[in-house]
Amino acid sequence: MNNSVPHIPVLLEAVLEGLAIQPAGRYVDGTFGRGGHSRAILSRLGPRGALLAMDRDPAARDAARQLAADPRFTFTRERFSHMVEAIQQHWPEGGVDGVLLDLGVSSPQLDESARGFSFQKDGPLDMRMDPDAGTPVCEWLNRADQKAIADTIYSLGEERHSRRIARAIVDARRSAPITRTAQLADLVRRAVPRSEPGRHPATRTFQALRILANDELGELKVWLETIPAVLRPGARLVVMSFHSLEDRMVKRAFQGRTDVAGSRLPRGLPVEPAVTEPPLRTVGKPVRPDPRECERNPRARSAVLRVAERNP
Repeated sequence: MNNSVPHIPVLLEAVLEGLAIQPAGRYVDGTFGRGGHSRAILSRLGPRGALLAMDRDPAARDAARQLAADPRFTFTRERFSHMVEAIQQHWPEGGVDGVLLDLGVSSPQLDESARGFSFQKDGPLDMRMDPDAGTPVCEWLNRADQKAIADTIYSLGEERHSRRIARAIVDARRSAPITRTAQLADLVRRAVPRSEPGRHPATRTFQALRILANDELGELKVWLETIPAVLRPGARLVVMSFHSLEDRMVKRAFQGRTDVAGSRLPRGLPVEPAVTEPPLRTVGKPVRPDPRECERNPRARSAVLRVAERNP
């Protein structure tokens, strides 16, 4: 693994403030990555506190071994959509006081060319966060029809040149399969007539294909719908997203405007207001990194952090 670029936790102080950590509380880091946020949470916990960390990336499990000696810390290699089951197995007698999700790709994932996440390094076009599950992007890209490719790049990457890019991909694969990140990045670069200043023309395409390969929006939807069931009253949820579609889902859930809040009841039913009260309420305003953090860590620039609290 290439460890030349260290992983810098994004919005670290805002994460800790949002979690409102109690020294004896129970917390979950649903996206351990390389452990930057988990280490900071452990530093705020007392001897009776506990942290359960999760990640589907096998490299995260290797990084978690550095914390194995801490009796307050437990790691499980699992996707965060299975968090409720993991919590119930780990703490069968009760819920948790706070949960963190950092939905961004970690720096080591981007920097290791063999993982296929980056358009800046040549490597196999894979993009799976769990290399033992799912389908590499290259396999899908070489069999999907042109409309499916265009629709995916448009809907998940919000790329307005999606049809041009899809046509270029289908034309190119007639000669040879698309199997490398540099190959795809060059195709996109040549297909896009004008790129946004300061942004590589392949950014949105790679983002869309990564979201597809890992079912990231589906994972988040399941988590938002299920997580309130294991939150203690007053427990905090802290979610950091790097994509407008993810942030929109989180915002709506925290405002009680998705399935997580339950069904809308017809008017006039003789029910108490508490029956329809959403389980979560938004705490504070969205937090974004300031210019100093973006300068220190350019990968933080699109981060948005939202906090919610479990209603009593």
